Amino acid sequence: MLNPTVMFSILTGAAVKSAIVLAAAWIAALALRKHSAATRHLIWTAAFAAVLALPLLSAALPALRVPFSSIAPPTSAQFQTTVESPAGSGTGTVRTPLPSGVAAVLRPAGWRPDWSMWLLLLWAAGTAAALGRILVAYTVAWRMLRSAVRSPDSALGGVLARTLGIRRAVDVLATEPGSMPIAFGMRRPVVLMPADAAGWSEEKRRVVLLHELAHVRRGDAATHLLARVAAGLYWWNPLAWVAWREFLKESERAADDLVLRAGARASEYAGHLLDVARTMQGSPVIAWAAPGIARRSQLEGRLLAILDSGVNRAAPSRASILAVAMLAVAIVAPIAAVHAQEVSPQAIPGDLDTAIRTAQSQMNYDALDAAAKAATLAHKYDIAQKLLEGALTIRANVSGQQSVQYGVGLVNLAELEQKRDPNSGADLFAQAAQIIGEHPEAARALTHLGLAALGKHDYAQAFAYFQHQQQVDPAHAGIALMWMAAVRQAEHKMDDAERLYQSALAAQDPQSADAAVCMAVYAQFLRAQGSEDLASDFDARAAAIRTTHATPTLPPGVYHVGKGVSAPSVAQKVDPEYSEEARAARLQGTVVVEVVIGADGIPHDPRVVRGLGLGLDENAVEAINQWQFKPGVKDGEPAKVAATIEVNFRLL
Repeated sequence: MLNPTVMFSILTGAAVKSAIVLAAAWIAALALRKHSAATRHLIWTAAFAAVLALPLLSAALPALRVPFSSIAPPTSAQFQTTVESPAGSGTGTVRTPLPSGVAAVLRPAGWRPDWSMWLLLLWAAGTAAALGRILVAYTVAWRMLRSAVRSPDSALGGVLARTLGIRRAVDVLATEPGSMPIAFGMRRPVVLMPADAAGWSEEKRRVVLLHELAHVRRGDAATHLLARVAAGLYWWNPLAWVAWREFLKESERAADDLVLRAGARASEYAGHLLDVARTMQGSPVIAWAAPGIARRSQLEGRLLAILDSGVNRAAPSRASILAVAMLAVAIVAPIAAVHAQEVSPQAIPGDLDTAIRTAQSQMNYDALDAAAKAATLAHKYDIAQKLLEGALTIRANVSGQQSVQYGVGLVNLAELEQKRDPNSGADLFAQAAQIIGEHPEAARALTHLGLAALGKHDYAQAFAYFQHQQQVDPAHAGIALMWMAAVRQAEHKMDDAERLYQSALAAQDPQSADAAVCMAVYAQFLRAQGSEDLASDFDARAAAIRTTHATPTLPPGVYHVGKGVSAPSVAQKVDPEYSEEARAARLQGTVVVEVVIGADGIPHDPRVVRGLGLGLDENAVEAINQWQFKPGVKDGEPAKVAATIEVNFRLL
C-alpha cells in the first residue's frame, strides 16, 4: 500500500512530467498550425489523457534510473600502510534477536503532518473542489434535461444527424428561453435548444443544430470530461489551464469545420454564430459539463477561421488517430517511468529524514543503499543503519516482506551489523536466506552463514552452506567452490582442497574479478604446500587481472606532484580492518587506491586501481576516508593533489 509520502512524490513527479507532456503538446500544436483544428484538438486530447494517466503509470511502471559513477584521476604522491592480522579462521557466531531498528521499520509509520503532507492535502482539496464543480455541473445539466420537452426541430435534427453520419438516435429537446444551445451526454446524447429557437429562421436553426450535432459526431462530450478532470487534477498549474483553453478553442473550431464541410455557407454561418453569441446567455455552471456554441472570448478567432477559405478543415483519418495514440504512449511511458537519479556513492545526505522521505516518495531504495555505503565507508554506522532501514521500508512497500528485494535489504543490514560487531547479524542472514530462497541473491547470505560455521569449526555445516551457494548462484560457482576448498583445507584434507581449487578456477572466466580472487587464494594454498614458483605465477596473474589500466584525465583544479606542486603528507591515519572473509581464505596482498587530497587535507574520490577482493578493497577505502593529511602546496597555497596509497594486508 502506498503511504502518503509515496503518494505525494508520485503526484509531484507527475506534476513535473505533466509540464513536459503539455509543453510537448504545445510544440506539436504549433508545428501543426497549418493542419486542421480537429488534428490539433486530437493532440490536446492525447495530452490530457496522458497527464491524467501519469500518476498511475508512475506507480505501475518499473523505474528507469540513470546510473553513474565517479572516476578518480591518476595520482602522483604515494603512501603506504601495512595491516597485519592473526591468521585465525574467523570469529564465531551467536544467535541474536533482530536489531531494534529492523523491528521498527516493519511497523507502519505513524502519521506526521509535515510540509509534504500539508501540500498533499492542499492538492487533494483543490482537486476535490474541481471534481465537485464538475459533479454539480452534470447534476444541473441532468435536471435541465429532465425538465426539457421535445423540440419542434426533432425531425430536422434527425435528418441532419444522418447527414453527418451519426448512426444512433440523437434527441433534440427544448429548454428554457434564452439559454445557450448545447450537446450533452455520451451514451444517449441530446441537443438542448432554447424554447424561443422556434422563432429563428430555418437556416439559423439548421446551422446551430449542425454545430451541436458535430460535437456529438466527434465524441466531444467524452473528451470534454476527460480534459476537465485532468485540468482539475492539476488545478494549481497555469500550464494546464492554458492547455484547457486551447483544447476548447480547437474543439469549437473543429465543430465549425464539420458544419462548413456539411454545406453551410461561411458568411451565413458566421452571422448566425455572432447573433447567438449576442442574444443567448450561457450558464457558467453548465459550461463545466458542456460548452455553449458561442463563447465570446473565443468568438473573434473563430469568425476569422470560418471566413478564411484557406483554412484546412479536414478531419484526421483513423490512421492519424492511431499514430497520435501510439506516439503519445511512446512518449509518456518512458517519462512516467523515469525516477530520480541515484545518489552518488560518495554522497552522505545532510538531512537524513528529508533524504529518506524523498527516496520513499520515489520508491528508490537504491539511492538510500548508495548513501548508506558512503556512510559505512566513513564509519558513520548509525547514519548507515538509518538509511538501510529506510531502504528496507521502501522494499517492503514496493515488493513485500517476502520478496527477494526485501531479503537483499536484510542482507545489507546484517552486513552492517556484522561490521559493527563481528558476532552480530547471524539471525538476519538466516532470515534473508530463507526469504530469498533459491535465487542468486541468496549467495551473499549463504557466504556469511558458511563463514560463521567455518569459524565455529562446524565444517560439515560450512560445506553445506557453500554447496547451497553454488546451487543458487551458478554464475559465480567458482567462488562457492573456492570456499568449499577452504573448508577442506581447514580440515587438512589437502587433496580434496587442491581438486576444489582447480575446479573453482576452471568454473570461471579466467579474466574475471572472481578468477583473480580464486587465483590469489589458491596461491596462498600452494605457497603453504611449498610450491613457491607456482604460487608466484598465480599471484602475478591475479595482480594483472585486478589492475585498472584506465588513466582518466585530471579534473580542473587537481594537480600532479612536481612542477611547483609539493606532495601532501600523512598527518593521521587509521589502519584498515582485516575482513573476516579474507582472513578465512588466508588472502594477503596489496590494495592500491588513487585519491585526491584536498586543500583541506581530506581525501576525496577514492578509486581502487588494484584490489584484492573479499572485503579488503572496501576496508582499505573505508580507512583511507578517515585519514588526515597535510595538503600539497602550489604557489604557496594549499592545493588539490592526486595521490596513490598502497595498503598492504598481511597475515601473521
